[in-house]
Formats: sequence, C-alpha cells, structure tokens
Amino acid sequence: MVINEVYADGYKNLSDVNIVLDKRMNIFCGDNAQGKTNLIEAIWLCSGCRSFRGSREKEFIGFDKDLADVRMKFTDSFREQEIRFAAKKGSVKDKTVTLNGVKLPVMSRLFGSFQCVVFTPDDLNLSKGSPDNRRSFIDLAISQIKPSYVSALNTYNNVLAQRNALLKNYLKSRDGDTSAIEIWDTQLAKAGAYISVLRNTYCNKLNIFTDSLYNSITSGKEKLNLYYQSTVYTELNGKKEYEGELTEIYEQKLKKHLDDDLRAGFTTVGVHRDDVITEIDGQPTRYLGSQGQSRSVAIVMKLAQAEILNSEKGEYPVMLLDDVMSELDGNRQRFILNSIENMQVLITCCDEKFISEMTGGKVFIMKKGRIQGG
Repeated sequence: MVINEVYADGYKNLSDVNIVLDKRMNIFCGDNAQGKTNLIEAIWLCSGCRSFRGSREKEFIGFDKDLADVRMKFTDSFREQEIRFAAKKGSVKDKTVTLNGVKLPVMSRLFGSFQCVVFTPDDLNLSKGSPDNRRSFIDLAISQIKPSYVSALNTYNNVLAQRNALLKNYLKSRDGDTSAIEIWDTQLAKAGAYISVLRNTYCNKLNIFTDSLYNSITSGKEKLNLYYQSTVYTELNGKKEYEGELTEIYEQKLKKHLDDDLRAGFTTVGVHRDDVITEIDGQPTRYLGSQGQSRSVAIVMKLAQAEILNSEKGEYPVMLLDDVMSELDGNRQRFILNSIENMQVLITCCDEKFISEMTGGKVFIMKKGRIQGG
C-alpha cells in the first residue's frame, strides 16, 4: 500500500499542504510545533481510527480557519483510491467523509480501506506501560485484520458497563439481591470468550515475528518471548471455538468472583483485565527490562504488526514514524530503516543530521504548517 498524494489545509496549523510522496522514504523535517505531527495525524485519521493524540473533532480545525480539508490518494494491490474528510467550524459533527466520492456516515467507516501502522514516542514504553496500552495495541491490530472484532469489543464494553453499574449500586445500597447482576454474565462471557480466543491467536502470531526481529536487533544475544495472559483461562492455545466450553468457563469464573466484585464495586476478572506479557531471557520486561530493552521490544512489536498485516492481507501497510528516531540510538535507527525496506515510510524529525544519511526518497521541510521544499 502506497500513499501517492496528500492535500491538507486548515487541519490544525496545516496550510495549503499539497505533496506527492515517494513510494519508499519520506522525511518531514522541521522544528517543534511546525505541523509535522499534525500531518501524520491527518493521514492516520484516513485509516478510520481515532487520533493517536486524543484530539477531539472540534480540535481538527485551526483556530484561524473556517474549514479543515484533508484529501489523500493511495494505491493498494488493486487500484488507486481517494479519501477526503472536511469539517466546518461550528458544525464539526456534520463533517463530510468520502471514499472514492461515496459519502460515508462516519469516519470509522473508512476502517479497513487504508492500512497503516503508526509509531509514536508514547509507544516506546509499550512493554513497560500499563496493561491497558498493550490491550489497546492488540485490539487495534486485530481489528485491522478482522473489522468485525470491533463489534465484539463494543458489545463487551457495553455489557461490562451495565454490570459494573449494578455492582457499584450494590456496594452503596448493600441490597442482597444479585440476580440482576448475574443476568449480564452470559452476554459478557460470550463476548469475552470470543475476544480471548482472537487475542491469544494474534499474540501467538506476533510472538513468531517479534522473536525473529528481536533476535536480529540484539544479534542473537537475547531472546524475546511474548504471550497473552488471561485472567479467566489457564490455557487457550489450540482453542478456536469460543462458544460452548470456553463461554461456560468464562461464566463460571464470573460467578466464582462475584463476592470479590460486590466488595470492589466492579468486575475484577475478564478480558478488560488481561495483559500481553513480554519476557527477555525469561525475565518480564515490564519490571526488569532496561530502557534500551524496553524500546527494542516496542520497535519489534510495531514492526511485527506490519508483518502480520502483510501476511494476512497480502500487502504491506504504510509505516508512520512520528518523532521517534531522535529518541533512539544509531543502532536502533538503522535497524528500523533496514527492517521496513518493503514499506512506504513517512518519518518526522527535528534533526537534519538524519537527512544526510538518506540515499533516496524525498525530504520535506515544514515551517509554520507549510511545506518549504520536497
């Protein structure tokens, strides 16, 4: 998958950005707050995902602009396609989103059309941060392959919210009737079992790629192991059918922990409490890994995500690297570039020394939201 052209005007501080990209390497260089990350964010939104910076839709429009307009042409394995989204100040919810000229009701309907992987400085702590970050990483990665997975996540989260609300009310009132709480268990168990199976299957695939990539980045001196840690199941390997036995086990686990849940006021076990564990030579990186090891693990997890997309979809995604190169030493910088030679890459950086090492591709200088060259 390759981005051919990008136009952006009025998206945050971007002004009349109109560029044709190189099919391999593209560097966006400039000082901080010049619009580099805004451009990467606008491209990421074309994938149908939420902003990786947590930006709200009303923040899309520049403070001195009346319209945010983003257009992108890209080529997949079959054809060139075009995505556009535009939002007017004062009526952001009525924004226009189109794919090949066909209007879509919401931006999330773009999901699956344009595939990319984004790597930001926040991701460098992926293996050391909270389990919530790793769950989000896995859930997004699975959704890129299986869009229907999003529906299962939404169902689970909605049912979980209902169950937790009842648990919280029980904690306040101490009402002895728990039948209303248990009504939600079957629905929660069915969705939870399905999510558990898909997460475990994906982590097993991820482990194959991260093992190989980490072996390369450390020249075979360290071994990385990655696996899914469930709070419900003791063994998921080899399990493919989530209905029946796995749903029943999940429901029984909820019943077993009901007293704990009533005391806590929330559901204490389930896929919302699970984790993805990474170990180096048998030691968990979350607690014992050095900063260098942690960053290496994060790098290979993101690169492995791209490799799985290629293996499942038959084409590599576009790789977006937002301001991460300056956070890495020379060896890790070179490893990233050498490991993504099959993909189109967009990199933002502040250090012009990085440009001098390029042997091909395009360089775009950004200043005050505009492209100065390319």
